[in-house]
Amino acid sequence: MADEELEVIRRQRFAELQAKHGDSPGDQQSQQETKQRETDIRNTVLAQVLEQSARARLSNLELVKPEKAKAVENYLIQMARCGQLGGKISEAGLIEILEKVSLQTQKKTTVKFNRRRVVDSDEDDDDDDV
Repeated sequence: MADEELEVIRRQRFAELQAKHGDSPGDQQSQQETKQRETDIRNTVLAQVLEQSARARLSNLELVKPEKAKAVENYLIQMARCGQLGGKISEAGLIEILEKVSLQTQKKTTVKFNRRRVVDSDEDDDDDDV
């Protein structure tokens, strides 16, 4: 399994390098094919690494938050490259990874109230005499 993944990763890297250096206007179709191959390779690696339920959860996340799903996919592919994964990741394992990524990318929102002090003058409130 590691040799296959390594070969897939090599092909992906080679395609990226070719895409960077071959930026002529006539290469739109080849760039499109390269992009398609990259997505196929990503899907293949993720299918090898994730169980079906975890893959479904990641797909649902991709619909709602594509940037977070992409970050998790990159994290999983990097773990697979380094050989840090012992087997397929279950849905519970994916949830743990999602929590880690959420903690790293969490934005702290703060609300600041700017209250303006209005000077009340008693001179304007002389309507009692009317």
